[in-house]
Amino acid sequence: MAIAPSPFPSRTQYVLEAIKHEILAGRLQPGRPLVEAELAAQFGVSKTPVREALKTLAGSGLVVMSQYKGATVRAVDAEMAHDVYDVRLLLEPEALRRSIEGKMPITGAEKALARAEHAADEAERSLANRDFHRELYVHCGNPLLISMLDDVREQAALVSTVAWSTNPSWQKEADEHAAILRLVRAGQAGPAVERLREHIASFVHRAFPTEGSPVPPVPVVPADPIPADPMGPMATKVTEADLESLKVMEEMDAGHPDDPGTP
Repeated sequence: MAIAPSPFPSRTQYVLEAIKHEILAGRLQPGRPLVEAELAAQFGVSKTPVREALKTLAGSGLVVMSQYKGATVRAVDAEMAHDVYDVRLLLEPEALRRSIEGKMPITGAEKALARAEHAADEAERSLANRDFHRELYVHCGNPLLISMLDDVREQAALVSTVAWSTNPSWQKEADEHAAILRLVRAGQAGPAVERLREHIASFVHRAFPTEGSPVPPVPVVPADPIPADPMGPMATKVTEADLESLKVMEEMDAGHPDDPGTP
């Protein structure tokens, strides 16, 4: 006899979702130590489900486990943000193109967009945005591609939460999501893919600007060499010498009129 799954989450799942929400709400800041005993007391559980939850969160990239420091909320800096978004830029637009060509359903994306609009806090908004993007690629037909994008989606949610804490641009992202969805609904794969690519790239560069590459110096192109003048300096020197010789010869001829000279 099959056992029906419990409608209640396990203690580990409960703790996992609670810690994730605290991280994405900004209440557990990047770099914050996550002490098992403190979290167990906070959630009213033993340390075992806390430990298991932290391992799972480490696997998703929200938590870093260290032999010496224990568990900490993952730090977010420009390098980390650009690494995560670089993966998205390489994979997500192509996954969206395949989803549109496969006549993807859009109900899930519409619901995620509505959830983001009515979110109560940054955590709910960030998770709704994460789910919106997943709806764009989950119908691409390639399980490995989906898995690779799933691997970075929690980190992408953390990046957006940290970015919004200093620059709450979520309304701009919501407008861009709506524009992408309109193109998806119309079946316009090319424009939708380009809009998505611009959306991902502009967000990370706006939120985590990096120093631009130094402008390369303008190469100094040597001027074309001036062609040698057949009557240039060397030729002029020879000509002057010849003239001097002629002058001497003329003087000698003047002093010796009977000299027959050179035959």
